[in-house]
This record gives sequence, C-alpha cells and structure tokens, in this order.
Amino acid sequence: MNRSYLFVPGDSERKLKKSADVGADALILDLEDSVTPDAKPAARELCREFLADRRTAWVRINPLSSDAAAADLQAIMPAAPAGIVLPKAAGAEDLRRLANLLQEHEQAHGLEPGQTAILPICTETPGAIFTLGEYAGVTDRLAGMTWGAEDLAAAVGAAANRDEDGAWLPPYETARSLCLFAAHAAEVPAIDTVFTDFRDEEGLATYAAAARRDGFSGMLAIHPAQVDVINRAFVPTTAELDRARRIVELFAANPDAGTLGMDGEMIDRPHLVQAQRILQLAKRLAAL
Repeated sequence: MNRSYLFVPGDSERKLKKSADVGADALILDLEDSVTPDAKPAARELCREFLADRRTAWVRINPLSSDAAAADLQAIMPAAPAGIVLPKAAGAEDLRRLANLLQEHEQAHGLEPGQTAILPICTETPGAIFTLGEYAGVTDRLAGMTWGAEDLAAAVGAAANRDEDGAWLPPYETARSLCLFAAHAAEVPAIDTVFTDFRDEEGLATYAAAARRDGFSGMLAIHPAQVDVINRAFVPTTAELDRARRIVELFAANPDAGTLGMDGEMIDRPHLVQAQRILQLAKRLAAL
C-alpha cells in the first residue's frame, strides 16, 4: 500500500532523475498540468526512457476528453508503467473506457493482462461529484481513488477553496469526504490530495495526520521535501499498535463477547475491526 505519491514534471530530466532517490512509495510522472502543450511530445519520450529503468512509476496522462491522452498512452505503454493516474475522471464510463484502452495496449505490447492499475482523480469537475458512487465493481484495475480541489474551484469560479486558516471551505471538504466514502465503498485505498504549501512542514504534518485519522491511506505530494513527512504520518504509532494488539487479544480470549471493557472504556466489534486494520497496515509497511 502506497503512502506517498510524488508528482514529477514529465518534461524535466533533472527532476525525473532526482525523484528516484527521494523515498516516495510511488512516483507519478506528469504529462498533464505541469507540461505545456508544446513540451508534451518531448516529455512523453523522457517518461518512456525513465520507465524503462523504473517500472514501478505511474503516469498522469491528459484527460480522456483530450486528443493528448491517446498520444500519452501510445508513447508510455510499451514501457509498462505501474499504473495510470486519470485526471478529470467523470465516473464509471471513463474508468471503463481507460481499462479497455489499457487492455488493448497490454495485448499489443506483450504485457501481462491487467497489470496496469488506475488511480482516478475523481472530483475535478462539478459533474464528477455526482458519479462518485459508480466506481465500485467497474474494473479490478482500480487501485485507489483520489481527489483535487484546484480544478474544481476553477470550474465553479470560486475565489478560494480554503479559508484564512488553511482549512478547506465547505464545498471542497464535501468533495474530500465523498471521495473518502466512495473509495471505501469500492474497497480501494482513499488517497488525499496535495498540500500545496510545500514550505510549511508543520502544516503538512498536521494535515497528513488528519488524513490518516479520517480514513485516508496516503497522500499526493508536489515536492520531494513533502515525502518523508507524509510517509511518517501514515505509519501507526507505537501507542496505536499496542492498543490494537490488546484489543485483538481481548476478543481472542473472549470469542463470544460482543462488548468488552478495556481501560474503563467499552470496546465492541467495530473497535476490533479497526484494530485488525491497524495491525495489517503495520505488517504491510514492514514488508516495504
């Protein structure tokens, strides 16, 4: 399970080379927002060369509604990226369409069927908000769901998406929450969006901790300096692990109980499920 996804401009050879050593669980080579239209052909070639040595990287292609998306896939699929990040995803139909395109490319290039995962950015247009419940069961390629606020704010003509203290304004907090619930309904990880002030390490740490508290499994990053902060935020603390072990042991010793007392608190089955989830997460992270 990936905690940190670092965006890397696909047209910068220097940043691509540097990104391999920053410790991100996953890299997203960007062919969309960070690359101008004139620079996209050269960026595709750079990304394909990078993928030849590092196939664990993902690629953010251009929206399926654009002509650039087909050119992106044609260029990078022979190098077998780990997955495709789909911007401005409109719902199940976009997910299904991309899955079919990936199947065609995998077959054409002798890749294992189904090996290319999909991570949609699923709140970047107003209409997409109303399709978030459609993603469950569409394709096994769905590896997570994430959201974005910048394009959404621009689409509705908002003057801001955060308040003076940096908290999401209600429309964007709603989009974040809906993405979280939609991801869990689809039984895939929910990935929180970027924290844009890459110089504010304390603010990032607070935001990332809140993301894990709320049920997100990881975060997008826009700067290498954010990676370590994000990775640390999504590791269970020693106190959390100790409490989780005690809850699991308590129910194991009382298998017929629905509710038990521990440390003056009533513990029931939802607490057990969460404790098991924490221990499973720690086990997965230890294997990285």
